[in-house]
Order: sequence, then structure tokens, then C-alpha cells
Amino acid sequence: MNSLVIYFIIFSIRNFTLVEAANNFLPILLITIIPISSWIIYNVRTKKYTDIDVSDRKQRKSLYFFIEGAMIVYLFFVYLRYERIDIVLLFLLILFIVMQISNYFIKSSMHMAFNLFIAALFFTLSPLFGFVWLGLSIIIGLSRIILKRHSPAEVLSGALLASIVSFIYLYVHIQFQ
Repeated sequence: MNSLVIYFIIFSIRNFTLVEAANNFLPILLITIIPISSWIIYNVRTKKYTDIDVSDRKQRKSLYFFIEGAMIVYLFFVYLRYERIDIVLLFLLILFIVMQISNYFIKSSMHMAFNLFIAALFFTLSPLFGFVWLGLSIIIGLSRIILKRHSPAEVLSGALLASIVSFIYLYVHIQFQ
């Protein structure tokens, strides 16, 4: 989730005044980031999740539903308030739905998928940022294997799912430019 915060901060600095950036970032912070982080921390403290990574496939089921619910609430908020669709969060929601479906077959790496999608977002800002984040994503994927949080197949699965969703996102982004 830190990756998304970093992206939004850089995006806001490049595109908005300080007040506009706050108005754009505050809803996502209050509707998605804080509730999702609080949900994870609460479930770790009450021992419903074994760790903050939510490494257990069965435990991830409730996490996916909570994340998706928060994103849907945010998307409705943006639509009702600004009469627009937040394409970034819409595609992030799609990625999480695909990840949730894949979770029934293989525990795809959420870290890998999420960071590859963030790399695609950075590519829309600057190819240099995109390549830097792509490199960081590869390091994150390798670290998940080294730390024995995922097998190579799980990391590759997360990378494949994110690559497909990211490619479609980039195509749509280019079309709407």
C-alpha cells in the first residue's frame, strides 16, 4: 500500500497545487488506505490473520472482500462527488478481483502484482519512473521468494496477472489521452 501512496504523492506533485493534491488524496486516504490498513492490523491483533502480509490463502479471502469493498465505496464517492470514474482505482479493483479469483487456485503474490501495476502507473508519468519501479518490483518479487513467503510460481502468477491488467490499463489510458 505504501507504493500506492508514493505514486499518488508524486502524481499530485506533478499535476496539482497543494490544495488540489490534498482534495484528491484525502478521500483515497480516508476511504481506502486507512480502513484497509486498520482492517489488517485489527485482524492481526485479534489473531484472525497470522501476519501483516496475510500470507495464509484462506485468510486472504476476507482481506480481498474488504479491499474490494473499500475501493467500490471510493469509486462511488468519486462518481457521485465529481461525476467521473477514477480509472486508476477501477483497474486496481479489477486487479484485486482477478487476484481473488486466482487465490482459489494459487496464492499469487499480491506484493508482486500490486507493484507491477504501480510500475504501469509510473510509466504514465515518466518512462524513467516506470523503469525504476519495474526494477523495484522485480526486487520485491525476488525478496518474496527469498523470504519464503511465495514460491517462484506464485510470484510469476502475480506478475502475469498484473501484466495483463496493466497492459489493458495502459491501453485505456492512452485512448483517453
